[in-house]
Amino acid sequence: MHKTVASASLLLGAIVIMFVSPLAQAPTPRTPGPHTTWSSYLGSADSAQYTALDQINRSNVSRLEVAWTFAAGNRTFLFGPLVADGLIFVLAGANDLMALDAATGAPVWSRPHAGAVGTRGLNYWRSTDGTDRRLLYMAGGYLTAVNARTGDRIAAFGDAGQVDLRTALAATGRDLTGVTPLQTSNPGRIFEDLIIMGLPAQGSGYDATPGDVHAYDVRTGALRWVFHSLPHDGDVGADTWPAGAWKTHGGVHNWSELTIDEARGVAYVPFGTGRFDFYGGDRPGDNLFANSLVALDARTGKRLWHYQLVHHDVWDYDLPTAPRLLTVRRNGVPVDVVAQPTKHGFLFVFDRVTGQPIWPIEERPVPQSDVPGERTSPTQPFPTRPAPFARQSFTERDINPYLPADERASIQARLRSYRNEGLFTPPSFEGSIQIPGHSGGANWGGAAVDPAAGDLYVLSKALPTMIRLLPPGGSAPGSSRTGPATIVPRDEVERLKAQAREALAAGPIRFTSPYDFMFTSTYLPPIGPPWSEIVAYDLNTGDIRWRVPHGMVNAPAALGIGPDSGAHWPRGGLLATGGGLLFAASGSDRTFRAYDRRTGQVLWKRDLPAASDGVPASYEINGRQFIVVPAAAAHGWNPARFGPLPPPPPGAYIAFALPR
Repeated sequence: MHKTVASASLLLGAIVIMFVSPLAQAPTPRTPGPHTTWSSYLGSADSAQYTALDQINRSNVSRLEVAWTFAAGNRTFLFGPLVADGLIFVLAGANDLMALDAATGAPVWSRPHAGAVGTRGLNYWRSTDGTDRRLLYMAGGYLTAVNARTGDRIAAFGDAGQVDLRTALAATGRDLTGVTPLQTSNPGRIFEDLIIMGLPAQGSGYDATPGDVHAYDVRTGALRWVFHSLPHDGDVGADTWPAGAWKTHGGVHNWSELTIDEARGVAYVPFGTGRFDFYGGDRPGDNLFANSLVALDARTGKRLWHYQLVHHDVWDYDLPTAPRLLTVRRNGVPVDVVAQPTKHGFLFVFDRVTGQPIWPIEERPVPQSDVPGERTSPTQPFPTRPAPFARQSFTERDINPYLPADERASIQARLRSYRNEGLFTPPSFEGSIQIPGHSGGANWGGAAVDPAAGDLYVLSKALPTMIRLLPPGGSAPGSSRTGPATIVPRDEVERLKAQAREALAAGPIRFTSPYDFMFTSTYLPPIGPPWSEIVAYDLNTGDIRWRVPHGMVNAPAALGIGPDSGAHWPRGGLLATGGGLLFAASGSDRTFRAYDRRTGQVLWKRDLPAASDGVPASYEINGRQFIVVPAAAAHGWNPARFGPLPPPPPGAYIAFALPR
């Protein structure tokens, strides 16, 4: 059952007073213009992470103050709030969906859940006459619909308010024995009377399920269309997989975000890799539509065009963030484009209608795998423009100078032992260097645009990883999921290759790969700063306007790490505003900053009680503009460890505004 509350009970497990705030008390908003509301994930269907509101601007941002706070409990929050009908919808407690008064932060209703709620966001839908207003989101592996004004479940939607996403997947003939409900943090997108959902690929191993894209009726929950991300026999792209692969292989999932061009009725879907992430000997070919940006007819699911940005991925270079829609000027002519940031540090820009690259993309030769059974692609796509936003090489001269001498020497020895041949160095038995790393570059919520001006901002991090393959049940000296691995002697590498060739002669083989982020004793990266940056592009020209470090690491002064180091493992999102600002939080130093969009200069900053991993939201109510940031991650993403970690701080949603 849901709870309706009159006043905030800020401690988990407190008694909640039942009360429904009359809808008539909600203020009547003025007619909204483009990008002046925040009733969609990332602010709008085009994933702009942009507000045209300009009450808060460069001239007065220094006066921002806390307008209200709402305590959310001690857990990691990535949630992006939505605002509609005078309410702001947030995630709190263990798995409670809550509606707050958007002007004051006072609770209005609460709905608890037995299973996990999608941690990044949800969707709001309103009928044409305004009588039916719904929230749609994932909970416990089920697509769920509730009344946006009361929190009551919509009984007529699916089965008592829920839809099991496995049902349509099973209807294709896929064996789902042992497959648990398909929970995803990607909230999907509303388009007209549809909700479009990318299915998660359950598990990260060889037995993962396919990540088909489904569209459901927002009123009834009925399945309306399916796009097979792993093509079925006879579909376009099926020839890039082994015959019948859709029955046995998985992955190719839209785990991150998707974008809608509402005027054209086009959904732009970025897909992940085929599974297993680091070995593809059992899936020879380019593996469409893995690592592809695919444009679909949002009403039918028909493929309009696609472009694959990584062939036969064995690096986990899945597309991690929503494509951004902008209008740029080319030779004085406006062109609608879609821009896709990537984990490996490139920004690919296409004509939104035709799928043609705005600037040439070249297929360039890349290093090849020496792992038995693996056949990597001989070439990979490289955009000739814009320039990369992330660091794409890690050599001895880049070693972190703030590490002790013995650790620097150890990293130097590892760099000399591993394969280190650039961006597409394939996984190997001795270990291969990967930079920006499969958890580096861009990530979900990490880009914002001014859609009309052609400005794009991306948050990037450098987090080198080492990828080492092991035969099933095998191990390498010192290998670890999180700690540093020792160097594998050359004779051991050759023994592993011989072992693999022998195993392949008897049938397919499944290699494994432990995670190694090359962390040091302080948990800092092996590479020197800046560890994260914000990069500003002018996509009218393809030029980089500026790049600045984002945040810092709170380290002992004796180490000498400066304030321009960049935060370690940032995961917070960006918000661009019509007031000429760019807001971004960082986890390592628990700080919320406002940058000048023209120069990258920090104009305002505020300490937060906890790290922020979510996307800030902006809205206007009663003539006042608010900026809300979720600050509820226990410690941020892997902060540098200089001594014992403190107790988790309390989490909260914090709303900033100008003084009245």
